[in-house]
Amino acid sequence: MAAEEELKLAKEKHVGYVVELDNKRDQYEYWLTEHLRLNGTYWGLMSVVLLKTPDALDKEGIIRFVMECKHNDGGFGPFPRHDAHLHSTLSAIQILKILNSLDLLTTDEINKTVNFITSLQLPDGSFHGDRFGEVDTRFVYTAINCLKLLDKLSIKVIDKAVEFISKCQNFDGGFGNCPGGESHAAMIFVCVATLAICNRLDIIDKPTLVQWLSERQVTNGGLNGRPEKLPDVCYSWWVLSSLSILNEAQLIDFEKLKNFIYKAQDTINGGIADREGNEVDVFHTYFGLAGLSLMGFDNLLPIDPIYALPTHLTTQYHQN
Repeated sequence: MAAEEELKLAKEKHVGYVVELDNKRDQYEYWLTEHLRLNGTYWGLMSVVLLKTPDALDKEGIIRFVMECKHNDGGFGPFPRHDAHLHSTLSAIQILKILNSLDLLTTDEINKTVNFITSLQLPDGSFHGDRFGEVDTRFVYTAINCLKLLDKLSIKVIDKAVEFISKCQNFDGGFGNCPGGESHAAMIFVCVATLAICNRLDIIDKPTLVQWLSERQVTNGGLNGRPEKLPDVCYSWWVLSSLSILNEAQLIDFEKLKNFIYKAQDTINGGIADREGNEVDVFHTYFGLAGLSLMGFDNLLPIDPIYALPTHLTTQYHQN
């Protein structure tokens, strides 16, 4: 690793890394990750978009793949013929939004998607991720974000979702994946972002939560997801986005965090890992770039900390 003052973002290498991801279909690992393919498409697309090289990927090919993942019930699976899930449904909607192609969904198809999403909400306001019944605050965020992006978010859905999230708030100001669940930075993001979409940030114990989040930075500059855990590049997004929504991102030492992300790069083949010395992947590549974007480094395209989309695509959602 070069001296710290020589560190810089290997932009062209990262673009090349993302472009090559779909050319590895002869590798066993490619087929092991079918269940994440639509999510991975969103991570890769957002990576090149943040790097201001959106044309590096095949737009028509991506749209074709997204539509092949659509089910008759309106939900999207992570791969053709896979079951529909809220996670992959959000990725599909985000991808179509990024590519200015949401109008490919007819009114009837949008209504089916809305029905798919709202059918998964339980009486307590939580959401199943799919028809198999797992409940998690992540699914509340994915559902609420989907409905907002489709301009179909209702007060009825909001009130129940906020009620559930309020029950997931802990004494330390954080949020868990369910009532009584341990506070975790990723769960804090999904809860804070959901409350922001619903205009209900007022229920947060902000001073306590901000202190908890600001304590996630460790001595090497990285952020961890819980106390006493190793730092991980992906928390550059989960922690910073939450603090950004709460207008307190300045509590993190940006310069130290930037260098932590830089050191996790593969400057030869591209991509970013969870931390220095580990294997890169598209998940950490995207969230590392997203963290750098939130901090305003490297002339990256600005990202919205609530919707995880470029800010120029979300202006309308902040006016309502």
